[in-house]
Amino acid sequence: MKTTIQHFENRAGGKGWIHIEHLLDSDALGCHVKMYARVTIDPHASIGVHLHQGDGESYLIEKGTALYHADGVTRTLHPGDHTWTPNGHRHGIENPGEVELVLIALIITQE
Repeated sequence: MKTTIQHFENRAGGKGWIHIEHLLDSDALGCHVKMYARVTIDPHASIGVHLHQGDGESYLIEKGTALYHADGVTRTLHPGDHTWTPNGHRHGIENPGEVELVLIALIITQE
């Protein structure tokens, strides 16, 4: 499978640039997985806080330090840390550092 990379500026109202490398295409994802990707967030960039409706999302931090915002609470994440944002909840993530933040993102439908 050929991976594709998408580039987004100010994703979900965030700041700066993020890059999404899709690790599986839609044929390989199955009916309940919406996205399985490696996400790179440039230094001082972010994905803005957004609501999940009909799905949930997990992040697994691979490289860098993150500030993770979920339902009004902020915590610091490091490589090996993971999160889960269920259907009906809000989250966002930012890279406060000088190096890229790299994470694996998995979005699963919640029926």
